[in-house]
Amino acid sequence: MAIGVIGAGGWGTALAKILCEQGHRVALWCHSKETLQGIRATAQNQSYLPDISLPIELEVTQSLQTVTAHRDLILCTTPSHFLREIMTEAAPFVDPEAIIACGSKGIEESSLMTMGEVLADVLGRAHEQQLAFLSGPTFALEVARGLPSALTVASSRDKIATTVQKSLSTPGMRVYTSADTIGVQMGGVVKNVIAIAAGVSDGLGLGNNARAALITRGLAEMARLGAKMGAHPATLSGLPGLGDLVLTCTGDLSRNRRVGLEIGRGRHLDEIVAETKTVAEGVRNTRSIHSLAARLGVEMPIVDQMYRVLYEGKDVTQGVKDLMGRTLKAESG
Repeated sequence: MAIGVIGAGGWGTALAKILCEQGHRVALWCHSKETLQGIRATAQNQSYLPDISLPIELEVTQSLQTVTAHRDLILCTTPSHFLREIMTEAAPFVDPEAIIACGSKGIEESSLMTMGEVLADVLGRAHEQQLAFLSGPTFALEVARGLPSALTVASSRDKIATTVQKSLSTPGMRVYTSADTIGVQMGGVVKNVIAIAAGVSDGLGLGNNARAALITRGLAEMARLGAKMGAHPATLSGLPGLGDLVLTCTGDLSRNRRVGLEIGRGRHLDEIVAETKTVAEGVRNTRSIHSLAARLGVEMPIVDQMYRVLYEGKDVTQGVKDLMGRTLKAESG
């Protein structure tokens, strides 16, 4: 297949690598000229995947036309807040039959649209049937190293899902399909917010019991929001929900967890973000999920406390006290 990957961060680069190794003709779009020149000079993306050698067959470009025109499959892996801008520029070059697989995880802040809704808005409703969505417990570095990993690809059309499944499947990557496009998208967004909260808990030294409880109740919040939006409960109990949640809340490679750790240790969000090159999507996701929950009338106390800590200057220890002091209730709520 002729495949374009939009976004040369860690996840985009890792996907481009494994696709190239499967024999596909792959072009990787770099926003940064520095990243482009670095890959061309060293066959490595030192900023995002240090010490990982990339195939010499991999084409790198700063041309959106090159990475999208005449491509069978286009993978979007940009930070979610750039998706609309970049895909609006790319839209004139996208073939009507091209499959668009979205690995960007977020809710657009201005509109509260899912990434699928943003893509349909930009590309036209006629292309909506060509969309697929990727999510699951996958750190880019481990995928690039060929370590055993699994993820889910969702599409409203079985043919689209299985095409992406076959293209991404490798000896180290097991890919499952799903028809639940909402569930696969929402699991990947909410888990980022809960991961910041898990990092805060660990940064405060609250212990393993607190982290386990937070992950479990975070899953309950994810399920409530997902159900309101039409997601299937089983999806959020699988790889795109529980799987990704556990990985992001506990793994040392988690950017969102690292942000939470630093906040728990007393540092300010602006200071943390300023010195971090990679994007912790949960920082923005906290705002958009908080707004979406309010619009839909969904109770999400962990998300609410993280919003107050990140954006209203609330003391993290008071946030913990407020969570623990909520009205007693049955677990099924």
